[in-house]
Amino acid sequence: MRIPAHSVCTAIRDDIVAGVHERGGRLTEEVLARRYGVSRVPVREALRTLEAEGFVVTRRHAGACVAEPTEQEAADLLEMRVLLEPLGASRAAQRRTEAHLKVLRGLVRLGRERARRGDSDDLRSLGGWFHETLAQATGSPALTSALTQLRHKIAWMYAVEGPSDPVEHWAEHGAIVDAVARGDGERARSVTALHTERTRAAHRLRFASGAVRADRVRKSQHAVNTTGLRN
Repeated sequence: MRIPAHSVCTAIRDDIVAGVHERGGRLTEEVLARRYGVSRVPVREALRTLEAEGFVVTRRHAGACVAEPTEQEAADLLEMRVLLEPLGASRAAQRRTEAHLKVLRGLVRLGRERARRGDSDDLRSLGGWFHETLAQATGSPALTSALTQLRHKIAWMYAVEGPSDPVEHWAEHGAIVDAVARGDGERARSVTALHTERTRAAHRLRFASGAVRADRVRKSQHAVNTTGLRN
């Protein structure tokens, strides 16, 4: 069975975001292949993709290494988020399907329930699924990809505090879905812009001191999840 490069790419990216592979650390094909239980071919392809996304850089005499973004580059990501997420919501209002709406409404319902109960761990996951679904609802592969990469990079570079008022936070998500459901692109854009600006202050740069270390680095090797892959 050949493991697709995109699965290996996802695994490496997730570990970079989690801090398993530290900023500036070398990424050798042999070590990565052993860690993820694959051959070097999909690892090589994955590293090329991650370099294009900005997670990996190739250095002379060192080869592939985890990128070390500057504070300015990190700040630019939040600026991009302020611009792209409202655009995505506007496009979603024009192109969403009933299936998208069903998922979005379900997530908002669960989010409001968890917010009232104070389940912060669940809220973080639900929030990620909400924004992923909203991105998919744009009907634009390019915009969906840009928004997804942006979220990955922000999660890598920033620690995000939970909202001071989770109930209000999810009420804003509900307002976005209402606008998208009505096909009101301008309303969806404006509500999302306000929501994005409000959450911006909750982001804390992980490497303001010039270096970052994960609180816990998972050292055990693990194979890529191959569930559902075909021979």
